[in-house]
Order: sequence, then C-alpha cells, then structure tokens
Amino acid sequence: MSRRIGITILGSTGSIGVSTLDVLQRHADRFRVIALTAHRDVEALFQQCLIHEPAYAVMADPNSAGRLRDRLQSAGRPVEVLAGAAGLEQVAALPEVGYVMAAIVGAAGLLPTLAAAQAGKRVLLANKEALVMAGPLFMAAVREHGAELLPIDSEHNAIFQCLPPTFATEGLDAVGVRRILLTGSGGPFRVTPLDQLLDVTPEQACAHPNWRMGRKISVDSATMMNKGLEVIEAHWLFGAAPERIEVVIHPQSVIHSMVEYQDGSVLAQLGNPDMRTPIAHALAWPRRLTSGVPFLDFTQMAKLEFQAPDFARFPCLKLAFTALEEGGTAPAILNAANEIAVQAFLDQKIRFTDIAAVVQYALEQVNRHAATSLAVILDADAQARVAANNWIAARVGGRHE
Repeated sequence: MSRRIGITILGSTGSIGVSTLDVLQRHADRFRVIALTAHRDVEALFQQCLIHEPAYAVMADPNSAGRLRDRLQSAGRPVEVLAGAAGLEQVAALPEVGYVMAAIVGAAGLLPTLAAAQAGKRVLLANKEALVMAGPLFMAAVREHGAELLPIDSEHNAIFQCLPPTFATEGLDAVGVRRILLTGSGGPFRVTPLDQLLDVTPEQACAHPNWRMGRKISVDSATMMNKGLEVIEAHWLFGAAPERIEVVIHPQSVIHSMVEYQDGSVLAQLGNPDMRTPIAHALAWPRRLTSGVPFLDFTQMAKLEFQAPDFARFPCLKLAFTALEEGGTAPAILNAANEIAVQAFLDQKIRFTDIAAVVQYALEQVNRHAATSLAVILDADAQARVAANNWIAARVGGRHE
C-alpha cells in the first residue's frame, strides 16, 4: 500500500467538513485524517473522533476543549486535544499533514489558513474570507512557501477546471481569456416582491432551493453577498481585473461557472449541486476520484435559465464590487460588517434588508488603508465590527427605522 496522505480539516463539523469526511471515507486507502477542528460543538467533534480516529482534535473555544478532552479520555481514545487559535494554527502546519481543508467560516479562518500556506501545504480553500480580507498577503505566502492553492467553492473550482494549467504562470491574457462568469442561483428570494423582503424570517432565508449549507452562508446566498465575496476571491485566485468578472443568475445550479475566451468559446463546468464534487476534484488533482455524487441525467433537464442580477434586489453584491474596486482594507471592512449583520439578522435583531445598510454604514465610517500587513487588516476588521454593532444598537433603539 502506498503512503497515505495526511489531512487536517479546519471546520470539520460544518457542511464542507462533513462532506470532506464523506469523500475521505470512500478513499481510506489514499488518505488519513490527522486533525479535526470545530468551534464549540463538542458532541459533533467527539463523534467524528470516534469514527475517524484523528491524532489531534482542536476546539477553538477553550472551555469546549476541556469538555471534549474529558469525553475522549472516558472513551479511551488517545486523541490529543488542543484549544484556541494557536491550536488551529498548529494542526494546519503539522509535518505529517500534506493537505489542509480550510473550511472555517468567516474571518476566524484567516490565521490557520495562512499558517497552512506558510507551511507549504496543499490548501483546499473553502474559506473565501482568507482572500477577501488578505488577498495580497495570502497569495504572497502561497508563492513564497511553495504551497498549492486549490479552490473548493463550487464556482471557483469550476473556473479552475475550465482554465488551462498555464494560466497561473502566464496570466489570463496569454491563455486567451476574455472574462470569467460566476453563476449564482439567486437564492430563495430571486423572484420575491421587494416589499416582502422586509418581513422575511431567518428560516426563510436559510431555505436555499438547491444547496445544503450552514446558516451564515445560506443568508449570504440569499443577499448574494456570498457571490460578492466570490467575486473578490476570483480576483485573487485568477488574477482577473474586476471588470473581467461577471455574475450571472442561474437558478438551476447545474452550470457552476464559465470561462469565456477571445475566440468566442465558452467553457463551462456542470454537475449536480453537491460540494463533494469540488472536494473530490481538489483531493485528487490533477487526477480524478469518485465522490459519491449522482451523475447528471441530461434527459431530465427541462431548461437552463440565465439572467443578470438586479442590484436593487441584491445591494450586497454591488457593495462587494465597490469594495473590490476600491481595494486596500475595504474588502476586510465589507466582510467584517457583513458577519456582524448576518448574525444580528439570525438573532432577529434587524431585518433582512438591514444587512446591506449595516455593511454600507461600516464602509462609510471606517477609514480605508492599503492592506500592507496583517495588523492593518485585522485592525480594519475590528473597527468594522464596532461600526456595525453601533448601527445595530441604534436600530434596536429605534433610530434606524
């Protein structure tokens, strides 16, 4: 038997982490789980440890780490339990780890994902915030430390599959790319009358028509902020100027994204909406392996629809394009304010339509700077969270009606 590749999964109890473990179980002869991490879901991580037998388990929340350690000791499982941000960074850089699945949601995933890049790992990037917040620094770390960066977001993975391998060294112009087309379903409110968006509930916003995702990313899909963050991520992943990235609403979620070439050709990657496909692609690249995803039946496709996004319906998407064009710390401010706003909406403190207002307020209130260091980026993130919380406090107090 050939030596199995060691893998750390950052965020193993989330939807991407669970899908990754499903694919890994199908190929236990090729991969072995070295470390699993979670925020504070002790029971879920405990059960994963029983099944997958990692050498390490990390709880970002220190109190949860103590409870997990006790559970594993009582079960007689020799798993080393670590805690906090330092523990996450440690398991991302372990020498016995070859691949790191970066699936922690939000800004919390930046530092451990950066640690994986600095350790020269193959980084399977599902945490788009690492590039949204710190694109130039993160890409520099990938180059300087010889890391491999493979996108897991279905859209970016699709683009990656539609580009020739030489694009990374030669650039998009040299390989004849005219534009990149990111597809998005439009979420659950694609055709909802605008005046009804005021009263949508978190449960309605999380009821995505095609994908099964966590609550935060489901709300981002409903506002199309998720697509806006993907635009910023695509800029850094593929070296594409903002004007060469377009968003197309495609309700069926069969075409995951497209690349248009100067000769008029358009290459598209198609598949059922299941994250195990891009996960399996990145695990095996440049080869292929089975993912467990059902194959497409083209005879059952009634139609494929496409339309341009309406910025009046999806103002968060417009704000993301604006932040990308402005550059510097603007994308970090955008992301931080959105995280605060989405959580406030899920906690029923603000309306669905307030999310964009919170983000716009933070972009207006927080001074932007060149993203020259991690300290500058993290400071912008912190200031944006303060501004967003101030807006929400005023809203709850009745001053933003």
